[in-house]
Amino acid sequence: MLRPGYLDRPAQEALLAAIRDVIAQAPLYVPRMPKTGKPFSVRMTNCGPLGWVSDERGYRYQPTHPETGTPWPAIPDSLLRAWTDIGGHEAPPEACLVNFYAPTARMGLHQDRDEGDFTAPVVSLSLGDTCLFRIGGTQRTDKTRSFRLASGDAMVLAGEQRLAFHGVDRIIAGTSTLLGEPGRINLTLRRVGAF
Repeated sequence: MLRPGYLDRPAQEALLAAIRDVIAQAPLYVPRMPKTGKPFSVRMTNCGPLGWVSDERGYRYQPTHPETGTPWPAIPDSLLRAWTDIGGHEAPPEACLVNFYAPTARMGLHQDRDEGDFTAPVVSLSLGDTCLFRIGGTQRTDKTRSFRLASGDAMVLAGEQRLAFHGVDRIIAGTSTLLGEPGRINLTLRRVGAF
């Protein structure tokens, strides 16, 4: 489900200020691919009781920042409200991934499947430059379609589409003035559940 323009400009600015506070407490870092150690093109951090990390040991959730060892900061209230409003799930999110895409960053097709319970949605909010987003079905070979996600847009993966393959093909630099620099921030709220 796509909600274009879910956040107006003042709401985007307020959320960006809250995310900058998160980043000040839990600095952006470069995750690495399991086994190969190849760096991601995005930088990331997290907020909430758990954070998603990736390194040579694999993908996982953990309660502390992989470089500083400190607990992740709390999820901002505005994101918790978005989870309830558009995610429609009773239990609160346990993790919020904060991905920063520089203009050259990409994210290959993947499924969000490191959680123990797929009945909860994945709620995503975009800030900054527009991206070209690609989504398919639950099999990697399924046909995909692409569309633009702009600053303030929200998207929910739920139900049959909870495990849809998706990714970011490119960032369209210069499409937003929100960040004060080229790039995009994507915020992804998740329930982790038993794992």
